[in-house]
Amino acid sequence: MHDVLFQPITLGAIEAPNRILMAPLTRGRASPGSVPNAMMVEYYRQRASAGLIISEATGISVEGLGWPAAPGIWTDAQVEGWKPVIEAVHQAGGRIVLQMWHMGRLVHPDFLGGNPPVSASATCAPGNAHTPEGTKLFEPARALGIDEIARVVDDYGHAAANAKKAGFDGVQLHGANGYLIDQFLRDGTNLREDAYGDSPANRVRLLREVLERLISVWGADRVGLRLSPNGESQGADDSNPSAVFGEAARVVQDLGIAFLELREPGPNGTFGRTDVPKQNPLIRSIYKGPLVLNSDYDAALADADVSEGRADAIAFGRPFISNPDLVERIRVGSAFAPNVNVPKSWYMPGPEGYIDYPTMASVDA
Repeated sequence: MHDVLFQPITLGAIEAPNRILMAPLTRGRASPGSVPNAMMVEYYRQRASAGLIISEATGISVEGLGWPAAPGIWTDAQVEGWKPVIEAVHQAGGRIVLQMWHMGRLVHPDFLGGNPPVSASATCAPGNAHTPEGTKLFEPARALGIDEIARVVDDYGHAAANAKKAGFDGVQLHGANGYLIDQFLRDGTNLREDAYGDSPANRVRLLREVLERLISVWGADRVGLRLSPNGESQGADDSNPSAVFGEAARVVQDLGIAFLELREPGPNGTFGRTDVPKQNPLIRSIYKGPLVLNSDYDAALADADVSEGRADAIAFGRPFISNPDLVERIRVGSAFAPNVNVPKSWYMPGPEGYIDYPTMASVDA
């Protein structure tokens, strides 16, 4: 069934055997120091049949990581922690790229020794942050200075080099969901009047500079990008999304990156409104490389969007949580196993709701 999803696809230098990608999924299981561990080795190994695994969002620096027990990639210990994860995926026949994450204003000061988070401008995210002491209101960010922007680009470059040391097959820049890159893209969070603000051409400048730095480390054919051109996302919004995301599409087309993933939620999406026009037709008209769509897909909808040319591949997120053998389930037309104890099991510590989901084969045995 769904033969089109099982056609191989070339994503830059990565040859994927199918078009069922594993989307990044924050799970909060890393050890102290944001170090990957043996439980994460098993989690990713179980899901290696995906055409490509995009890792959970991974902090590029102390400044950029504000989620309890999320992994990082800025220290030697973190690099060493990732190595067995990647080796397990490769031994199981899979491919994995690292999603690079700077959360910007969505980092609570508790993660920063009481210092404010950084963003495009001095704004404050709505709602609550997850902290080691529980949920707390977000606090105002301070605007990055021009000299600091250069340092943030350097942080991305350092993290990209560490990802290569760890053995990843490439990297994906997280430019979506209201995090730092998205905060620079959108005029609701970017109030700057300098070279990084005001016009769409200026607001995509940080995106371009970071992608160029990642390309200098990896080559364009091993660099991907995630965007979320779907209305408000964690307090970040734009008055003219077609203008800024069209400009972003021109950047990635100019740079010739390996793939572009768009997160455009359906009616039950986690982030973003669903009453705004989807931007993927506009972006697809500009960006000619592999386009991956994500959010709220089942097998039939994935098949339809690839068959009809709206996407080249589909990144499944939550279905991969409870279906480590999601690819095989789609292949044989089996129902997806439901997530249980949701959303607690998404983020709670320990193996429950993480590596204890059975495969079809184990249920039938």
